[in-house]
Amino acid sequence: MIRALRRRALGLVAAAAVTAGLAIALPSSPASAAAPCASPWASSAVYTNGMSASHGGRNWQAKWWTQGETPGTTGQWGVWADQGVCGSGGGQDPDPDPSGFVVSEAQFNQMFPNRNPFYTYNGLVAALSAYPGFAKTGDDTVKRREAAAFLANVSHETGGLVHIVEQNTANYPHYCDATQPYGCPAGQAAYYGRGPIQLSWNFNYKAAGDALGINLLANPYLVERDPAVAMKTALWYWNTQNGPGTMTAHAAMVGGAGFGETIRSINGALECNGGNPAQVQSRISKYQSFTQLLGVTPGNNLSC
Repeated sequence: MIRALRRRALGLVAAAAVTAGLAIALPSSPASAAAPCASPWASSAVYTNGMSASHGGRNWQAKWWTQGETPGTTGQWGVWADQGVCGSGGGQDPDPDPSGFVVSEAQFNQMFPNRNPFYTYNGLVAALSAYPGFAKTGDDTVKRREAAAFLANVSHETGGLVHIVEQNTANYPHYCDATQPYGCPAGQAAYYGRGPIQLSWNFNYKAAGDALGINLLANPYLVERDPAVAMKTALWYWNTQNGPGTMTAHAAMVGGAGFGETIRSINGALECNGGNPAQVQSRISKYQSFTQLLGVTPGNNLSC
């Protein structure tokens, strides 16, 4: 959480033949729509049991650990289970919406299987218009890495997009800086952590609201009631705030500084430079998982 700015027998063969014959005899049902394509298979990526990838216009699911084994080329005992034709063909990602976001809805759901229904893919996509450079700067690898980095940090902050508000209610009255000229119009205890990066403090609500054209100082509750607003506040911080670091998280990812600097921008000395290596590793592991899902390598400088 941000404080400073502020996860066989012959009989069976015969039976199978009969079943196949019956299937041929039955009238065919209308063809269903092909499933969306998973992230394209990458020869450098590591896949483990249950992970999916698309290749040659079909989806494939790994049966066990694999790297460099091309789906569809290793026969019936191969590591890849054929999941059928996928919607976009050619092993390419589906374009989920006009925004062209590099993460599809299927991938988002795979990243956050236990997420709170409040956090929606549509809410995330709707928020992208506020910061059009996010995950759209640089080549495709840079775009995917930035999306993965943002979502990995968000996942860490919220327990996998589970928590909408700060869980420790005892902290709620502490986030009002009454010395600010605008005070705390929504109340002393109204500026607790909310949203994907747990926005807190009255001055942060004012700054984010001013940047987004939303009066969050007067109505901070919008961050826990409107999924798009919640995501916009996270993107505001990601794209515009250095936090305890020396650059924004966006600049770190598009400028090549690496994932470690995004951690520094969010939690600085609380985690970096030996502050809490377990928390740093948690963020790194999630980032590595998400880049793998998106079919890119994580790059260098993962730690801070």
